[in-house]
Amino acid sequence: MRKMQFSVGATLALVLAAGTAIAHHKLPDGIHEAKAANGAKVLADAKGMTLYTFDKDTPGKSVCKDKCAVNWPPVLASAGAEAEDDWTIVTRDDGSKQWAYKGKPLYGWIKDTKPGETTGDGVGKVWHIAVP
Repeated sequence: MRKMQFSVGATLALVLAAGTAIAHHKLPDGIHEAKAANGAKVLADAKGMTLYTFDKDTPGKSVCKDKCAVNWPPVLASAGAEAEDDWTIVTRDDGSKQWAYKGKPLYGWIKDTKPGETTGDGVGKVWHIAVP
């Protein structure tokens, strides 16, 4: 039986490559991880605005429509967007496509006016910051 030997440098390179593959997760276009004003990690849109989830939604189904969707704009997926890993696409009642993270549709909040704000967290005890 042949014994394989690796140099310390080669072993370190393999460990780092494996760690990078595990740590890297692809985010949909226009969504990124950001820090809120309080320093917490949040999911944010392309403008840096905090994203939220709604407790009344069910996995794969958004129930926020009409006035709710005006105040809590859905994070829409572009044409040709594809689900991957924890990211899925929900078809809304109007036929538009919305991003969901771990089964929970994502929304903005009309009263957040600056990147990093989290004024929607806890509204009605049913809205929560979307965390990575």
